Amino acid sequence: MLRMLTHLGLVLGLLLLIGLLIWQGVMAVLQLLASSGLMLLLLPLVWLPNVLPATEAWRRLVAPGHRPRFAHALLAIWMGRAVNDLLPVATIGGEIAKARLIYIWGCPAKIASASVIVDKTAQVIAVILWGLIGVACLLQLAQDDRLAHLALAGFGILALATAGFFFVQRAGMLGFLAHMGESLLQVESLNGITVSAREVDASVMEIYRARPRFAIAIGLRTLALLLQSAEVWVACLLLGHPIGVLEAVMVKSLTATLSDIAFIIPNAYGVQEGAFIIIGGLIGLPPDAALAVSLALRIRDLILDPAGLLALHQIEAHRWVKAAPEPESN
Repeated sequence: MLRMLTHLGLVLGLLLLIGLLIWQGVMAVLQLLASSGLMLLLLPLVWLPNVLPATEAWRRLVAPGHRPRFAHALLAIWMGRAVNDLLPVATIGGEIAKARLIYIWGCPAKIASASVIVDKTAQVIAVILWGLIGVACLLQLAQDDRLAHLALAGFGILALATAGFFFVQRAGMLGFLAHMGESLLQVESLNGITVSAREVDASVMEIYRARPRFAIAIGLRTLALLLQSAEVWVACLLLGHPIGVLEAVMVKSLTATLSDIAFIIPNAYGVQEGAFIIIGGLIGLPPDAALAVSLALRIRDLILDPAGLLALHQIEAHRWVKAAPEPESN
Protein backbone atom coordinates (compact mmCIF):
# COMPACT_ATOMS: atom_id res chain seq x y z
CA MET A 1 0.00 0.00 0.00
CA LEU A 2 2.79 2.43 0.96
CA ARG A 3 4.69 1.61 -2.23
CA MET A 4 1.57 2.34 -4.31
CA LEU A 5 1.02 5.67 -2.52
CA THR A 6 4.62 6.77 -3.05
CA HIS A 7 4.45 5.92 -6.76
CA LEU A 8 1.19 7.85 -7.03
CA GLY A 9 2.77 10.73 -5.10
CA LEU A 10 5.71 10.74 -7.50
CA VAL A 11 3.42 10.97 -10.53
CA LEU A 12 1.32 13.74 -8.99
CA GLY A 13 4.40 15.67 -7.87
CA LEU A 14 5.99 15.53 -11.31
CA LEU A 15 2.72 16.60 -12.94
CA LEU A 16 2.54 19.56 -10.56
CA LEU A 17 6.14 20.50 -11.33
CA ILE A 18 5.53 20.30 -15.08
CA GLY A 19 2.36 22.35 -14.71
CA LEU A 20 4.21 25.09 -12.79
CA LEU A 21 6.94 25.19 -15.44
CA ILE A 22 4.38 25.50 -18.24
CA TRP A 23 2.55 28.22 -16.29
CA GLN A 24 5.67 30.34 -15.86
CA GLY A 25 7.19 29.43 -19.22
CA VAL A 26 9.86 26.76 -19.43
CA MET A 27 12.23 28.83 -21.53
CA ALA A 28 11.84 31.90 -19.32
CA VAL A 29 12.77 29.93 -16.21
CA LEU A 30 15.70 28.21 -17.96
CA GLN A 31 16.99 31.55 -19.21
CA LEU A 32 16.83 32.93 -15.68
CA LEU A 33 18.84 29.96 -14.45
CA ALA A 34 21.35 30.31 -17.28
CA SER A 35 21.82 34.01 -16.54
CA SER A 36 23.91 33.20 -13.47
CA GLY A 37 26.30 31.07 -15.47
CA LEU A 38 28.23 28.28 -13.76
CA MET A 39 28.08 29.95 -10.35
CA LEU A 40 24.93 27.99 -9.47
CA LEU A 41 27.08 24.85 -9.46
CA LEU A 42 28.63 26.18 -6.24
CA LEU A 43 25.31 25.90 -4.37
CA PRO A 44 26.03 22.34 -3.15
CA LEU A 45 29.13 23.71 -1.39
CA VAL A 46 26.94 26.25 0.42
CA TRP A 47 24.54 23.47 1.46
CA LEU A 48 27.14 20.93 2.64
CA PRO A 49 28.03 22.47 6.07
CA ASN A 50 24.54 21.64 7.43
CA VAL A 51 25.33 17.93 7.15
CA LEU A 52 28.03 18.19 9.82
CA PRO A 53 25.77 19.07 12.80
CA ALA A 54 23.11 16.66 11.47
CA THR A 55 25.70 13.87 11.52
CA GLU A 56 26.85 14.69 15.03
CA ALA A 57 23.20 14.87 16.18
CA TRP A 58 22.63 11.27 15.12
CA ARG A 59 25.91 10.09 16.64
CA ARG A 60 25.03 11.73 19.98
CA LEU A 61 22.01 9.46 20.31
CA VAL A 62 24.25 6.39 20.44
CA ALA A 63 26.12 5.56 23.64
CA PRO A 64 29.88 6.23 23.35
CA GLY A 65 30.80 2.54 23.39
CA HIS A 66 28.78 1.82 20.25
CA ARG A 67 28.85 5.25 18.59
CA PRO A 68 29.74 5.04 14.87
CA ARG A 69 32.73 6.94 13.61
CA PHE A 70 31.91 10.42 12.33
CA ALA A 71 33.01 9.52 8.80
CA HIS A 72 30.79 6.41 8.80
CA ALA A 73 27.77 8.34 10.08
CA LEU A 74 28.38 11.09 7.51
CA LEU A 75 28.53 8.58 4.67
CA ALA A 76 25.40 6.83 5.96
CA ILE A 77 23.47 10.12 6.04
CA TRP A 78 24.65 10.96 2.51
CA MET A 79 23.57 7.59 1.12
CA GLY A 80 20.34 7.56 3.13
CA ARG A 81 19.44 10.97 1.77
CA ALA A 82 20.10 9.74 -1.78
CA VAL A 83 17.69 6.85 -1.20
CA ASN A 84 14.98 9.20 0.09
CA ASP A 85 15.44 11.67 -2.76
CA LEU A 86 15.71 9.30 -5.71
CA LEU A 87 13.50 6.37 -4.73
CA PRO A 88 9.77 6.26 -3.85
CA VAL A 89 10.30 5.17 -0.23
CA ALA A 90 8.27 7.82 1.68
CA THR A 91 11.46 8.98 3.50
CA ILE A 92 11.55 5.65 5.37
CA GLY A 93 13.96 3.87 3.06
CA GLY A 94 16.73 6.34 3.76
CA GLU A 95 16.47 5.74 7.51
CA ILE A 96 16.64 2.02 6.86
CA ALA A 97 19.73 2.48 4.72
CA LYS A 98 21.36 4.54 7.50
CA ALA A 99 20.69 1.85 10.11
CA ARG A 100 21.91 -0.92 7.83
CA LEU A 101 25.13 0.90 6.99
CA ILE A 102 26.21 1.59 10.58
CA TYR A 103 25.27 -2.01 11.38
CA ILE A 104 27.58 -3.18 8.58
CA TRP A 105 30.30 -0.95 10.03
CA GLY A 106 30.06 -2.42 13.51
CA CYS A 107 27.09 -0.96 15.40
CA PRO A 108 24.84 -3.62 17.03
CA ALA A 109 21.62 -4.18 15.08
CA LYS A 110 19.26 -3.28 17.95
CA ILE A 111 21.13 -0.03 18.62
CA ALA A 112 21.24 0.85 14.93
CA SER A 113 17.47 0.32 14.66
CA ALA A 114 16.75 2.26 17.85
CA SER A 115 19.02 5.15 16.87
CA VAL A 116 17.20 5.85 13.60
CA ILE A 117 13.81 5.66 15.36
CA VAL A 118 14.82 8.24 17.97
CA ASP A 119 16.69 10.29 15.38
CA LYS A 120 13.46 10.51 13.37
CA THR A 121 11.73 11.92 16.47
CA ALA A 122 14.56 14.44 16.92
CA GLN A 123 14.24 15.43 13.26
CA VAL A 124 10.50 16.07 13.56
CA ILE A 125 10.92 18.12 16.74
CA ALA A 126 13.65 20.14 15.01
CA VAL A 127 11.34 20.70 12.02
CA ILE A 128 8.67 22.08 14.39
CA LEU A 129 11.20 24.44 16.01
CA TRP A 130 12.51 25.38 12.57
CA GLY A 131 8.97 26.07 11.38
CA LEU A 132 8.25 28.26 14.41
CA ILE A 133 11.38 30.26 13.62
CA GLY A 134 10.04 30.70 10.10
CA VAL A 135 6.64 31.82 11.42
CA ALA A 136 8.35 34.35 13.70
CA CYS A 137 10.23 35.74 10.69
CA LEU A 138 6.97 35.78 8.71
CA LEU A 139 5.23 37.79 11.42
CA GLN A 140 8.16 40.20 11.42
CA LEU A 141 8.29 40.62 7.65
CA ALA A 142 4.75 40.18 6.31
CA GLN A 143 1.93 42.67 6.69
CA ASP A 144 -0.75 39.98 6.47
CA ASP A 145 -0.40 37.52 9.36
CA ARG A 146 -3.22 35.16 8.36
CA LEU A 147 -0.77 32.73 6.76
CA ALA A 148 1.28 32.77 9.95
CA HIS A 149 -1.79 31.82 11.98
CA LEU A 150 -2.56 28.97 9.58
CA ALA A 151 1.04 27.81 9.83
CA LEU A 152 0.91 27.88 13.62
CA ALA A 153 -2.24 25.73 13.53
CA GLY A 154 -0.48 23.27 11.25
CA PHE A 155 2.55 23.10 13.52
CA GLY A 156 0.23 22.52 16.48
CA ILE A 157 -1.22 19.48 14.73
CA LEU A 158 2.29 18.27 13.85
CA ALA A 159 3.37 18.72 17.47
CA LEU A 160 0.41 16.62 18.69
CA ALA A 161 1.27 13.89 16.17
CA THR A 162 4.90 13.96 17.33
CA ALA A 163 3.82 13.72 20.96
CA GLY A 164 1.66 10.71 20.08
CA PHE A 165 4.58 9.03 18.32
CA PHE A 166 6.79 9.71 21.33
CA PHE A 167 4.30 8.23 23.82
CA VAL A 168 3.86 5.17 21.62
CA GLN A 169 7.60 4.67 21.88
CA ARG A 170 7.53 5.24 25.64
CA ALA A 171 4.79 2.64 25.97
CA GLY A 172 6.98 0.07 24.27
CA MET A 173 4.59 -0.43 21.33
CA LEU A 174 7.40 -0.80 18.82
CA GLY A 175 6.63 -4.15 17.27
CA PHE A 176 5.93 -2.76 13.83
CA LEU A 177 8.97 -0.49 13.97
CA ALA A 178 11.18 -3.33 15.10
CA HIS A 179 9.87 -5.48 12.25
CA MET A 180 10.70 -2.61 9.90
CA GLY A 181 14.21 -2.49 11.35
CA GLU A 182 14.71 -6.22 10.89
CA SER A 183 13.67 -6.19 7.26
CA LEU A 184 15.62 -2.98 6.59
CA LEU A 185 18.78 -4.33 8.09
CA GLN A 186 18.12 -7.70 6.43
CA VAL A 187 19.55 -9.28 9.55
CA GLU A 188 18.12 -12.62 8.59
CA SER A 189 20.80 -12.84 5.92
CA LEU A 190 23.63 -11.78 8.21
CA ASN A 191 24.78 -14.83 10.14
CA GLY A 192 21.32 -15.45 11.57
CA ILE A 193 21.31 -12.34 13.78
CA THR A 194 17.81 -11.19 14.71
CA VAL A 195 16.37 -8.16 16.45
CA SER A 196 13.32 -8.50 18.66
CA ALA A 197 10.80 -5.76 19.37
CA ARG A 198 11.68 -6.02 23.06
CA GLU A 199 15.36 -5.44 22.37
CA VAL A 200 14.62 -2.40 20.22
CA ASP A 201 12.19 -1.09 22.88
CA ALA A 202 14.90 -1.36 25.51
CA SER A 203 17.46 0.39 23.31
CA VAL A 204 15.03 3.20 22.47
CA MET A 205 14.23 3.78 26.15
CA GLU A 206 17.92 3.75 26.99
CA ILE A 207 18.48 6.55 24.46
CA TYR A 208 15.57 8.58 25.84
CA ARG A 209 16.86 8.21 29.39
CA ALA A 210 20.02 10.01 28.29
CA ARG A 211 18.09 13.29 28.14
CA PRO A 212 21.09 15.61 27.67
CA ARG A 213 22.14 13.61 24.58
CA PHE A 214 18.60 13.77 23.16
CA ALA A 215 18.38 17.53 23.80
CA ILE A 216 21.77 18.12 22.17
CA ALA A 217 20.65 16.07 19.16
CA ILE A 218 17.55 18.25 18.74
CA GLY A 219 19.65 21.39 19.05
CA LEU A 220 22.15 20.18 16.46
CA ARG A 221 19.35 19.16 14.09
CA THR A 222 17.81 22.64 14.41
CA LEU A 223 21.20 24.24 13.76
CA ALA A 224 21.60 22.11 10.64
CA LEU A 225 18.25 23.36 9.34
CA LEU A 226 19.18 26.98 10.06
CA LEU A 227 22.40 26.61 8.08
CA GLN A 228 20.37 25.62 5.02
CA SER A 229 19.06 29.20 4.79
CA ALA A 230 22.41 30.25 3.33
CA GLU A 231 21.61 28.22 0.23
CA VAL A 232 18.45 30.24 -0.46
CA TRP A 233 20.23 33.54 0.23
CA VAL A 234 23.03 32.70 -2.23
CA ALA A 235 20.64 31.34 -4.89
CA CYS A 236 18.53 34.52 -4.82
CA LEU A 237 21.68 36.63 -5.05
CA LEU A 238 23.01 34.69 -8.04
CA LEU A 239 19.66 34.89 -9.82
CA GLY A 240 19.50 38.64 -9.48
CA HIS A 241 16.85 38.85 -6.74
CA PRO A 242 18.82 39.47 -3.52
CA ILE A 243 16.93 39.10 -0.24
CA GLY A 244 17.78 39.69 3.41
CA VAL A 245 18.95 37.09 5.92
CA LEU A 246 15.61 37.04 7.77
CA GLU A 247 13.80 36.64 4.48
CA ALA A 248 16.05 33.74 3.52
CA VAL A 249 15.43 32.06 6.87
CA MET A 250 11.66 32.51 6.53
CA VAL A 251 11.51 31.24 2.95
CA LYS A 252 13.72 28.21 3.58
CA SER A 253 12.01 27.33 6.84
CA LEU A 254 8.43 27.38 5.58
CA THR A 255 9.14 25.82 2.18
CA ALA A 256 11.25 23.05 3.71
CA THR A 257 8.59 22.35 6.35
CA LEU A 258 5.84 22.11 3.72
CA SER A 259 8.07 19.80 1.69
CA ASP A 260 8.70 17.59 4.73
CA ILE A 261 4.98 17.34 5.45
CA ALA A 262 4.44 16.08 1.88
CA PHE A 263 6.73 13.10 2.64
CA ILE A 264 4.65 10.76 0.48
CA ILE A 265 5.89 12.64 -2.62
CA PRO A 266 9.52 11.65 -3.33
CA ASN A 267 11.85 14.62 -2.95
CA ALA A 268 8.74 16.87 -2.69
CA TYR A 269 8.67 17.31 -6.47
CA GLY A 270 6.22 20.07 -7.32
CA VAL A 271 5.41 20.73 -3.67
CA GLN A 272 8.71 22.50 -3.05
CA GLU A 273 8.26 24.59 -6.18
CA GLY A 274 4.69 25.54 -5.30
CA ALA A 275 5.77 26.45 -1.77
CA PHE A 276 8.54 28.68 -3.08
CA ILE A 277 6.08 30.53 -5.33
CA ILE A 278 3.62 31.09 -2.46
CA ILE A 279 6.13 31.96 0.29
CA GLY A 280 8.40 33.88 -2.05
CA GLY A 281 5.46 36.04 -3.11
CA LEU A 282 5.17 37.30 0.48
CA ILE A 283 8.55 39.03 0.17
CA GLY A 284 8.06 40.26 -3.39
CA LEU A 285 9.84 37.42 -5.19
CA PRO A 286 8.30 37.04 -8.68
CA PRO A 287 6.81 33.58 -9.42
CA ASP A 288 9.32 32.81 -12.18
CA ALA A 289 12.23 33.80 -9.93
CA ALA A 290 10.84 31.75 -7.02
CA LEU A 291 10.49 28.74 -9.32
CA ALA A 292 14.04 29.26 -10.59
CA VAL A 293 15.38 29.40 -7.00
CA SER A 294 13.64 26.13 -6.17
CA LEU A 295 15.09 24.45 -9.27
CA ALA A 296 18.54 25.87 -8.49
CA LEU A 297 18.42 24.19 -5.07
CA ARG A 298 17.86 20.87 -6.82
CA ILE A 299 21.27 21.11 -8.48
CA ARG A 300 22.76 19.44 -5.39
CA ASP A 301 20.32 16.56 -5.91
CA LEU A 302 21.73 16.03 -9.41
CA ILE A 303 25.33 16.19 -8.19
CA LEU A 304 25.28 14.44 -4.80
CA ASP A 305 22.38 11.98 -4.83
CA PRO A 306 23.23 9.73 -7.83
CA ALA A 307 26.74 9.33 -6.46
CA GLY A 308 25.32 8.40 -3.04
CA LEU A 309 23.00 5.79 -4.52
CA LEU A 310 25.86 4.36 -6.59
CA ALA A 311 28.09 4.18 -3.50
CA LEU A 312 25.36 2.30 -1.60
CA HIS A 313 24.95 -0.11 -4.51
CA GLN A 314 28.70 -0.75 -4.55
CA ILE A 315 28.74 -1.52 -0.82
CA GLU A 316 25.81 -3.92 -1.10
CA ALA A 317 27.25 -5.55 -4.24
CA HIS A 318 30.59 -6.06 -2.52
CA ARG A 319 28.90 -7.67 0.48
CA TRP A 320 26.84 -9.91 -1.78
CA VAL A 321 29.96 -11.08 -3.62
CA LYS A 322 31.75 -11.82 -0.32
CA ALA A 323 28.73 -13.70 1.03
CA ALA A 324 28.28 -15.79 -2.12
CA PRO A 325 29.34 -19.44 -1.67
CA GLU A 326 32.50 -20.59 -3.38
CA PRO A 327 31.84 -22.72 -6.50
CA GLU A 328 32.55 -26.39 -5.94
CA SER A 329 35.58 -27.73 -7.71
CA ASN A 330 35.31 -30.97 -9.69
